[in-house]
Amino acid sequence: MNRLQAYKLLRRNQKLSEKRHPALDQGKVAKVLMYIGAIFMGAYMVFLGTMLGKLAADADEPAMLFIFMLLLILPLDFLFRFMAQQTPMVFLKPFLLLPMRTQLVMESYLLNMVTSGYNLLWLAFIVPYCYIILVAGCSLGTVLAIAVAALLLIMCNSMWYLLVRTLIVRSLLWWLLPIGVYAAIFVPIFVLLDAEELADSFLYHFDSAPMIWLLALLVLALLVGLLWLNRRLQLRFVKQELAREQKKPAAIKHVSQFTFLERFGQTGEYLKLELKSIMRNKAIRARVTMSLGLIVVLSALISYTDVYDGQLMLNFWCYYCFAIYGMTALTKVMGPEGNYIDLLMTQRENILLLLKAKYYFHVAILIVPLLIMLPAVIAGKFTVLMMLAYLLLTSGLGYFIMFQLAVYNKQTLPLDQKLTGKNGVESGLQLAIELVGMFVPLLLVGAMLLITDEDTAYLLLALLGLLFTVAHPWWLRNIYSRMMLRKYQNMEGFHASR
Repeated sequence: MNRLQAYKLLRRNQKLSEKRHPALDQGKVAKVLMYIGAIFMGAYMVFLGTMLGKLAADADEPAMLFIFMLLLILPLDFLFRFMAQQTPMVFLKPFLLLPMRTQLVMESYLLNMVTSGYNLLWLAFIVPYCYIILVAGCSLGTVLAIAVAALLLIMCNSMWYLLVRTLIVRSLLWWLLPIGVYAAIFVPIFVLLDAEELADSFLYHFDSAPMIWLLALLVLALLVGLLWLNRRLQLRFVKQELAREQKKPAAIKHVSQFTFLERFGQTGEYLKLELKSIMRNKAIRARVTMSLGLIVVLSALISYTDVYDGQLMLNFWCYYCFAIYGMTALTKVMGPEGNYIDLLMTQRENILLLLKAKYYFHVAILIVPLLIMLPAVIAGKFTVLMMLAYLLLTSGLGYFIMFQLAVYNKQTLPLDQKLTGKNGVESGLQLAIELVGMFVPLLLVGAMLLITDEDTAYLLLALLGLLFTVAHPWWLRNIYSRMMLRKYQNMEGFHASR
């Protein structure tokens, strides 16, 4: 079997694996929603490509305008991939025991990622632009060069994302890498130099087919280099994780007892479990750290810049600064407990006490974004009433919606695996609950602000959130009762996904 045949076989095996997945029937609704989202995204890209093409057709140097604009868009695409794409190294795991070279399997995975549907969706942005400038009089060779260079830039961005995502999983200090790269690119353009003059010079010197083809060759060389680097790093890190390799023997120097929680009885013991899970399990710890880091960045942008000075954006980010950690953690609620769900089922109402402990923990942690966002209050961007309203709305309505996932989640979340662990949506119902939790509170905020003035709207939101917060014993017991009706089905799912 030659290399090309092996690639075809691995690609077909991946497609068959997706078709035979036991959650295929449950995921049909989620897939339909994803396809609808892809259609809307494609239509939006066609619109942007058409508008940019019309702008370029009237310009003196239309050829490289698209490449210049694409260089400004790619950082946004890089950030968006963190929400839309994972690093599913579980694809490599089954082949480690088969007589097939792991390097070949990894190469197949990387090529599949480069030619993924998400990357090809960018053709909806590229093709309209190229067609319009071709009709406007641009040469066919120049148009083809633009299309090839743009598509290669998108592919490079996917490999750059995979590289950074892999390194960040190892250590959050690797965030300094993309920050340094984008600072080196954009600080000279927008701070030290005249951006408009630099763009005009760029367009003038590269507005010819030979120069664009030269640029495409340079981007192709960069893509090959990123593929090679990703191949080496992914193989090394995945093998380390699967083998549970450690740089040095683990030595426990101090064990936190959290004795102050013992006064709360068994609920206090489950609160200890929540805290120790974050401290000891790197998969859970990474979620916490990334969420808090994002809150710090957003708070700094709001406090010290005018990027989000509009009323809509201020309300949007104020709510999400409170809700983002709960949304990140509670989408997989009961997932970590799937590793030892059998022990939790041994005593009556163990799960109910666990849910109460989780709720109290997530309410208590809302103090952290409250403190982080105090500079925004001092800067006059947020009011105290606004912060109180969104804190209570999150602890009440937001958590009420997200805790409903505890009834339906039945996929065990690995505690240490971060590259090879599965982390997808299990069913369309779960996806619907997540979307409701993300957007319904904001729609409610928008409706309140349209109907009444800001202070009245924030007061009504605070009262609504307080009502759901005070009523938590009743809706948590309702969730527990529905979980017990599905306990055998959920336990079977937890066992199968370990």
